[in-house]
Amino acid sequence: MIYEYRFRGTNKEGKPVTGTFTASGGREAKRHLAELRQRYQITISRLEQKRDWLYKVRMAGRAPFSGRQSAYNKEDVAEGLRRLGYENFKIGRVWFDLPGKPSIADILMFIRLSANMLRDKMNFGKILELLAEEQSNRKMKETLYQIETQLKAGAEGKEVFQSFSNVFGRFPAFMLGLATRSGNMADIFDSTAEFIERDVEISKTVRKALLSPLITILATLAAFGYYVLEIFPATATLFQKYDMETPTLTKATLDFSNWLGEVWWILGLATLGVILILWRWWSTPKGRIWRDRNLVKIPILGPLIHKMSVEIYFRVFGTIYSGAGDNIETIRMAAEACRNGWMEDQIKRITIPLMLREGEAFVPAMEAAGVFPRTTLTRLKTGQETGNLLSAAQQIASFYKAETTYRMANTIELVQTIVWLFVGVMITFLTLVSAEVANISPPTY
Repeated sequence: MIYEYRFRGTNKEGKPVTGTFTASGGREAKRHLAELRQRYQITISRLEQKRDWLYKVRMAGRAPFSGRQSAYNKEDVAEGLRRLGYENFKIGRVWFDLPGKPSIADILMFIRLSANMLRDKMNFGKILELLAEEQSNRKMKETLYQIETQLKAGAEGKEVFQSFSNVFGRFPAFMLGLATRSGNMADIFDSTAEFIERDVEISKTVRKALLSPLITILATLAAFGYYVLEIFPATATLFQKYDMETPTLTKATLDFSNWLGEVWWILGLATLGVILILWRWWSTPKGRIWRDRNLVKIPILGPLIHKMSVEIYFRVFGTIYSGAGDNIETIRMAAEACRNGWMEDQIKRITIPLMLREGEAFVPAMEAAGVFPRTTLTRLKTGQETGNLLSAAQQIASFYKAETTYRMANTIELVQTIVWLFVGVMITFLTLVSAEVANISPPTY
C-alpha cells in the first residue's frame, strides 16, 4: 500500500521548506527523507503521514453532522472546517482503518470506462479524476487519486501502476503501466479487461468443477457418519439384550460404528493435520510447483486445467507482444500470469536461460520446457516461420478457449453424475441397513 507523507524543515540558508512524497511505509519514507536531506542540504523538523480523520460539527438550530477527511494532522482538518464557517466541531483520528480491497467489478469498470473515454480523446488525468469521484470503494478512490497525483508529478506510468499491483493485480498493473507509454492506450486497456474477465470465468469454472462436488461429498460423509455413530447404534443395540442372531450387514455396521466411535477423534486430527501440512507446503514456492505439476495429472479435470493455463499464457503473451518489443519480458510476464506454478518454473528455469545464454530460438526453447502440447508447438513453429508469431499466439488462445469451454461443460456434468452416483450408493446402503434392522423380530416370551 502507498502512503502520502509531508515534511517540513529549513534549508542551509535557514529558509522554511516543505514538500510531499509517497512511500510504501515508514521505513521507506525515512530512507527517502534521508536522501532528500543529503541531496538538498535541508534540516527536517517534522514528518507527517496523511491519515483519515473523523469530524462532527454542531450548529445552532440544526442537527449535527459528521464526516471523514484525509489530512496530515488534526490542525489541517480544523483549519478547513473554519474556512467553511464552522466553529463548534470535534475531530478524532481513525485508529482502526481497514479499507476493503476493490472488487474485480470495480477494477473492470475502471478499465472499461477508461478505454471508452480514451477513445473519446479525453485526457487520462481527467479520466482518473472523474472515475475517482464516482468510486464507492474508498481503497479504489484513494488509489486513483494517488495515481493521478504521481503522474502529474512526472512519475513513470509503468512504475506508478506497478506500485499498486496489490490493488489491480500484478499483470493488470503491468499492462496499465505499459499503456501509459504507448500510442494505443484504449486497445491495451480493452485487452487487459478481456484478460481479467476470462481469468474470472476460468476461476469460477474450476471452482464449480472442484468445490461443489467436494462439498456434496463431505456433506454426504458427514450425514453417513452421524447416522452410523448416533442413530444406528441407538436402534441396533436394543436387540443385543436378546439372545438372538444379528444379521450380517447389521452386525458389520455395528462393529464399524463401535470402531469409529473409538477412533473418530484420531481420524479427525490426522485429517486436519494433513490439510494443514498440505496448505503450508502449497504456500511455499516448491510446494506450489509440486501441487500444480500433479494437478494437471488428475483424471478428467487435469488436462482441462492444463489447457486453461496454456490459454491464459498465450492470451497474455499476445497482448504484451503487441505492445512491447522485449520478448524475454513478454515470456516472463506470461509465465507469471498463467496461474500454474509448474509451468512458470519450467519456462523461467529452462526456456528463458536457453534463449539468453545459448541463443536458442523461441519455439525450441519453449519445447524444451516440456509444458506445452504438441499441437501448440506446431502452430507456434508455423507462426514463427511465416513471421506471424503474434497471430499464432492469439489463435492458440482462441482455440483453447473454445475447446475448454465446451469440454468443461461436459466434464462438470460427468463429475456431477459421478458425485450423485456416490450419494446414491451411500443412501442405498443406509436404506438396506435400516430395512434389515426394521425386519429384526425379537423373540416374544
